[in-house]
Amino acid sequence: MLAVTMFMPILGKLADLYGRKRVYLSCMALFIAGSIVSGLAPSMAVLLIGRGIQGIGAGGLMPLALVIIGETYPLEQRAKIQSLFGPMMIIPQLLGPTVGGYLVGHVNWHWVFLINIPVGLVAAAVLAAGMRESRGEEKRSIDWAGASTLVLALLSLLLAPVLVDNQGYAWKSPIILALLVLSCLLFALLIRIESRAKEPIIPLHLFYNRNVVVLSVLVFTLMLGIMGGIAAFPFFAQNVMGLTPTASGYLTLAFMAGAIPASILNGFLITRVAYRKLFIVSFTLPVVGFWLLSRIHVETSVLYIVASFLILGIGLGALFGGDNLIVQESVDKKDSGIALSTVQLIQSLGATIGLSVFGSLLSNHIRTGVADLSGQLPPGTLDHVETGGIPPGLPAELVTQVKLVFAQSFQSMFSISFVFVILAFFVCWFLKNEVLSSERTEVAQANG
Repeated sequence: MLAVTMFMPILGKLADLYGRKRVYLSCMALFIAGSIVSGLAPSMAVLLIGRGIQGIGAGGLMPLALVIIGETYPLEQRAKIQSLFGPMMIIPQLLGPTVGGYLVGHVNWHWVFLINIPVGLVAAAVLAAGMRESRGEEKRSIDWAGASTLVLALLSLLLAPVLVDNQGYAWKSPIILALLVLSCLLFALLIRIESRAKEPIIPLHLFYNRNVVVLSVLVFTLMLGIMGGIAAFPFFAQNVMGLTPTASGYLTLAFMAGAIPASILNGFLITRVAYRKLFIVSFTLPVVGFWLLSRIHVETSVLYIVASFLILGIGLGALFGGDNLIVQESVDKKDSGIALSTVQLIQSLGATIGLSVFGSLLSNHIRTGVADLSGQLPPGTLDHVETGGIPPGLPAELVTQVKLVFAQSFQSMFSISFVFVILAFFVCWFLKNEVLSSERTEVAQANG
């Protein structure tokens, strides 16, 4: 994830400079090479190197796929196709653990990575044979200073939550604060470098574009506020509702049941209705959904959770593909790769930071609540509860008390998410009040 996030804008810019097909095939080659290294890894160190190579390649696959579709289909068709991208990306995430579990259990873990090789080679062959691209042959320069500074700035920023999550550092510890300060200084230096570069890795003029700025703020706010709660929910379902790990994970399928039809409907409407109105109407539903989730308690039923996630999915379905399409249609064609990559970078930053911050908040809240019960818990189980769940063999009355702590902790977390989705709703009002159309796009790009 570090590699994906750090190299996403760089690969987007390289695609703008040297052509989508060449860079996309290079990304596929990197992903396959990383899969080979990971699959044949004799040690954890080599496995980490392989995963890093995979991440660099993966950083260009999703944004560049959207750019390639953007240059292949007219706007109306593209709106319908891209509306399927978000939901289609979720399906492998749901099936992946099942397939991976089967491979680990019945073959061996190496094939979790090696299976990417034949799939990747077929995909690369299809793309190489089927994609046609015209591009200029003029010599273009690469902003190496900007690229290096961007990587270091993102590395400093993203290492902070990694160390908090995995090494036990507190957010106020000197090393974490030093990393955050260093990141701020490097981003300030990046702005200075990019303002003078001939071919900046992230053109600063993108941030004069109203839609790019608004959508960047929207996805950052949303991912920062909601990803932690949604990702942690299976922990609640297992420990409070008593569901199995598998049932807990698939309970959130209700989210996709709402998101997929909403995304498809949005793909049809976005070229007929002003997208600001679509987003405003859609984003009232996450407000309702997180208000419902902020009321969960020990006796919450499965039906209540399914309804809450269904409402969330319907509301957030507008974002699947819609934000990428608006970004593409708001910038010049030559900047579409870096514009999409930049917005997705900001979205990834929000999700990464949100997962860490909300994870820390949840863990601290559970630890504080359970501390009052420490005298009743078996020795050595206090630390286990906040990460491993409720230990078996506890008296029924004590289990109920621990469940109450869990429920209150998740209520607090979803209440914070509720505030964030309200902020996201108001951000939607700053989008341009216009309908996406080919004619409007051409005029907008001609006028800069």
